[in-house]
This record gives sequence, structure tokens and C-alpha cells, in this order.
Amino acid sequence: MSRNFLVVDPEENQAVLKGLASPARISILKLLQSKGPMNVNDIAEVLGSPQSSVSINIQVLQEAGLIRTETIKARKGNQKICHTLYDEILIVLKNDIKETEPDAIDVSMPLGLYTSFEVSAPCGLCSVDGIIGLLDVPSTFLDPDRMKTGLIWFTRGHVEYQFPNNARLANAQIRELEFVLELSSEVPGTSADWPSDITLGVNGVEVGTWTSPGDFGDKRGVYTPDWWKLKGSQYGKLKSFRVNDEGSYVDGLRISDIRLDDLKLDVHHSIRLRIGVRDDAKHPGGINIFGRGFGNYDQDIVLRLRTRT
Repeated sequence: MSRNFLVVDPEENQAVLKGLASPARISILKLLQSKGPMNVNDIAEVLGSPQSSVSINIQVLQEAGLIRTETIKARKGNQKICHTLYDEILIVLKNDIKETEPDAIDVSMPLGLYTSFEVSAPCGLCSVDGIIGLLDVPSTFLDPDRMKTGLIWFTRGHVEYQFPNNARLANAQIRELEFVLELSSEVPGTSADWPSDITLGVNGVEVGTWTSPGDFGDKRGVYTPDWWKLKGSQYGKLKSFRVNDEGSYVDGLRISDIRLDDLKLDVHHSIRLRIGVRDDAKHPGGINIFGRGFGNYDQDIVLRLRTRT
């Protein structure tokens, strides 16, 4: 049977660490894992804890993305049903975080291999060797040297990538789709407090939005080349966007009700990823996308297809 894993970088997932930093919350997770979905009253009864305390701990676990809840009608009013999301949680202390799963098909896409774009200045492309083309000129995104890109930034608009649907080629049924990429906001210079609403779409369906807290330049990125100015964007946050049969998530936190069926993966030979900042974004703070040779993770955009066994 397939198991659900969560790989945690302790620098990026403080909410998860907070969720795990309590014997009471650990007991709730173990109970849900062994017994299946339960309501708050039943959890309190089994654990011999006050309902008020259980409710508070459930809220912390939900905010950490470790459980999900749903409200259903009961004989008297409504009741909250709690579901655990992961079978195993792994805390990794190295920068190169990668899951190894027997039922996963991975495709790594270099940053410069976008199939379409529409961007507004300030914008630009970098390779590990230097600036590509001209800064703040959107047509530079057509430069043939874009294939060497390790860092992309723009203010509004999007880039789109076309991944092969290798699960379809293998006649395998997809149970979860995941994109992993390093992102930050974009501001002239840097600012840790510069929110930006970054939206992801798949096959023409808007999956959801993650708000980046800032554009990070307090220290040089682990892989960012020495020639890149220190006052420029140095690194981002490694984000996991997942879509499964229950909805869409960023790092385990639900962002929309879009499900796998909405993406119609079974009829498409490719999987189109669109990432960008909408014109009507509440926080239009731009975007940096970090690839190989830049940032803290030295990886391309990774598509991971988890299949049913």
C-alpha cells in the first residue's frame, strides 16, 4: 500500500516543527493514524483530555498542514472530522532535499526551457556565467542563451513549461501531482518584507496561490555565484505544490478545492505548468525562480507524479 511522506526542512517549515513540539499533539496524530478519521469529541474521550484543549491542538495541527478537517452535519448541529495527512514525517538537515519513492516518476525541467512567456519589467535572466541579454527587456526572454538560465525574475506575468506526462506513457494511474521549485518575491534590491502572490496553474486550470513573504538577500545563496551582486536576490523558499484527489496544497496547507480530475491528466500527453503573478494580485510583489547554480537548493523545476500501486 502506498504511504504518504512529508519531508521537512526545519528552516522552511517552522509551523510543522511547532505542530510536532507537543506530546498531546503527537498523541492526536498517532490516534488518527491508527484509528482513522475521528471527531473532536471522540478524540478527547479516547485521550482523556478536555475538549477545549483538543480543539486548540487540532487548530495548531491544521495550520501546520499535518491534518485536514471537514465539518459534517450531526444529529445535533455539526461536528468536525479530523483526518491525518501523512504516515511518516522526515526532518532533513541538508540542503539537497529529495524524496525517494518507488511509486514516483520524476521529471526535472531546466528554468530556461519555458515554452511561452508574458512578463513585465523589471525582468531578466541569468546563467551561472552572467546576465543573459538585456535587463528589463521582455524580448530578452527569446534569447537562445535562455537555455542556460539559472535565475528568472519579473514583476507581473508568467512563464509556462510543458512536461511530458510519463505516467500516461507508462499506463500508470496518477494519484498525486507535485511541483517542487525555489521561489521568492522580487523587489529592486532585496527586502525580507515584500509579499507577493505567486499563482500556479496546470493545464489551463488555476490551482492556487502562495504568498511569498519577501525577496531574500540577508546572506549569499548557498549556490549563488560570487559574481552576482550581494544586493540582488540571493535565495528563495523551496515550495511543494501538490494536487491529489482531495484538493491542492502548498507544503501540506490547502490552497484550493482543485482536484486531479479537474486537470484531465488522463487525456493530455503533456502537463503544462504556468507560474507567475496575476495582474490583479492583492500583493503584486514580483517573482524570482531559482534553478541550478542559484539559490539554496541547486535544482531545476521538478515534476513528481505519484502513481497508484
